[in-house]
Amino acid sequence: MSALVHDGTAVLGRHLQRIRHAPALTVMTQTMPIVFLLFFGYVFGSALAVPGAEYRAFLVPGILVATASGGLMTGMFQAAQDSHRGVMDRFRTLPVSRAAVPLGQALADLLASAVGTVPLILVGLAMGWRIEGTALEALGAFGLLLLFRFATTWIGILLGLASQSEEAAGQLGSATFMLPLLSNAYIPTDGMPGWLRTVAEWNPISAVTTAVRKLFGNAPVPADAAWPVAHPVAGALLWSLVLIAVFAPLAVRRYARR
Repeated sequence: MSALVHDGTAVLGRHLQRIRHAPALTVMTQTMPIVFLLFFGYVFGSALAVPGAEYRAFLVPGILVATASGGLMTGMFQAAQDSHRGVMDRFRTLPVSRAAVPLGQALADLLASAVGTVPLILVGLAMGWRIEGTALEALGAFGLLLLFRFATTWIGILLGLASQSEEAAGQLGSATFMLPLLSNAYIPTDGMPGWLRTVAEWNPISAVTTAVRKLFGNAPVPADAAWPVAHPVAGALLWSLVLIAVFAPLAVRRYARR
């Protein structure tokens, strides 16, 4: 365990240095959610009626969760880049814990995501969004966001290690922007066709988004929803923990065997 902590900290530092030396990527990943927030909030905000909540109050938690799900794309891209440029091979020649390499990447992404969330929250507050729940509930919401980001990063790391090339990982990562669209991140699911509503409500993003909205006090839990959305906090925790339990060992195993 001490070796894992020591090696994981070293790899974490390496990835933080990598992020510091790639400011363009950092700015892009922090700017795009703000652009989506402004676009959906002001272009669609006047056209959509959300029962029990203003659309911007409804939207900000959805954008926060959609941004957290971006760990899938960043994890995939960074793992594929290191894998196909020989960085992973160099790590394998060193007496480094096998779990430390992907763990260090996941933790670095988590820290960068936590810092990058601050500008998005400030823009949301400037647009009129407010946290209506208690301080403890708000902390719980932020905790769920970070846990979900950590979970999706592990999925991305596994897919990046399994990718055939950096280009393939980039193309697959770009396609992941569709996942929040198939959820309740931007619009309620009760107006969707039956089969599409089922797909959207069993999307992990929907459970996490509903939980964050509930904890922030921004929107009520939808009636007659699927179990993960009807019990959003439990559903969000369960989805996140299951994803970590499944994909973290698979990613470590893939790294060790490659």
